[in-house]
Amino acid sequence: MPPDLHAVRTYLLSLQDRICAALEAADGGKFAEDLWTRAEGGGGRSRVLSDGAVFEKAGVGFSHVSGATLPASATASRPELAGKSFHAVGVSLVIHPRNPYVPTTHMNVRFFIAGEGERAIWWFGGGFDLTPYYGFEEDAVHWHRTARAACAPFGETLFPKFKKWCDDYFFLKHRGEPRGVGGIFFDDYNEPGFEKSFALMRSVGDAFLTAYWPILEKRRALPFGERERDFQLYRRGRYVEFNLVWDRGTHFGLQSGGRTESILMSLPPLVTWRYNWQPEPGTPEARLYDVFLKPQNWAESINHE
Repeated sequence: MPPDLHAVRTYLLSLQDRICAALEAADGGKFAEDLWTRAEGGGGRSRVLSDGAVFEKAGVGFSHVSGATLPASATASRPELAGKSFHAVGVSLVIHPRNPYVPTTHMNVRFFIAGEGERAIWWFGGGFDLTPYYGFEEDAVHWHRTARAACAPFGETLFPKFKKWCDDYFFLKHRGEPRGVGGIFFDDYNEPGFEKSFALMRSVGDAFLTAYWPILEKRRALPFGERERDFQLYRRGRYVEFNLVWDRGTHFGLQSGGRTESILMSLPPLVTWRYNWQPEPGTPEARLYDVFLKPQNWAESINHE
C-alpha cells in the first residue's frame, strides 16, 4: 500500500481535537487556537491552554510543513535525502500541570515523507514520556503497561526496543540523568509497510489519554506547599535544557524555518535554576533521583499487579 498522506493528516487533526476536548473537560478552561502558515510550505494549528485550574500550561500542536529541500538536521544521518522535497506532519503536546504531584508529560506522533512516487522515502515516529517531580510507583507501572499494550499487537519485541530508545533519547548528557521515567519512543519506522506502520502510530496516539488520565485524576487534588512548588520549578529547568539543547524535533523545526512560537510552546511558563543544588538525603525530593531517575522495567513490576 502506498503512503497516504491525507489519511495521516486526517487522523492527526482528529487526535488533536480529542485530546484538547479531554484536557478542557479536566481543567474547565479553553484552548486558544492559532492557525498559521509557513512561507516555504504548509502550516499548522497550535492550541495553548494557559493559567488553568489544573494545567498551568498545556500546548497541543498540529503541523504540516513541506518544502523543496530538507534542513541539515534531517539529512545529517540520512545523506540520501539531501535535495529532496518533503512533507512532515504531526501532533505534539506538552502538559505542565499546576500541582507538583501531577507529572509533566510529552507526546508526539508524526509522519515524514521525502521525494515522490515509488522512490519516496517515508517513515513514522512518535511516543510518549512522563516527567514526575514526586514519583509514585503505581503511576510509573500504569504508564509503562499502557505503553506496552499499545505496542503489543505489532510484536513482542517493539515495547522493550521502544522503551530503551526512550530511555536513551530523553537523557540529558550534560547532566548525566534521564528527563523522567521514560515511556516509549520510536523513529524511522516503516518496516512492515505503510498500513501496519500507520496502525502502530495510531495505537500510540490513541493510548496517550489512557496512560495519562488515571495519573492526573489521582494526583490533581493532592495538597502541596511552597517546598513542593519550588522543587517543581527547579526540575522544570531540566525540561527546558533538554528541549533546547538535545531535542531533534526542536532543531528540525527551527532549521526548517518552522514557526518559533509553536516550536517553543512546549516550554513551561515558570522555571528556576539554582547553582549546584542537591536534595537532602532521605527526602521525597532525593527519592526522585534515587528511584525514579534510574531506568527500570516498570511494566514488569510485581508490586502493583
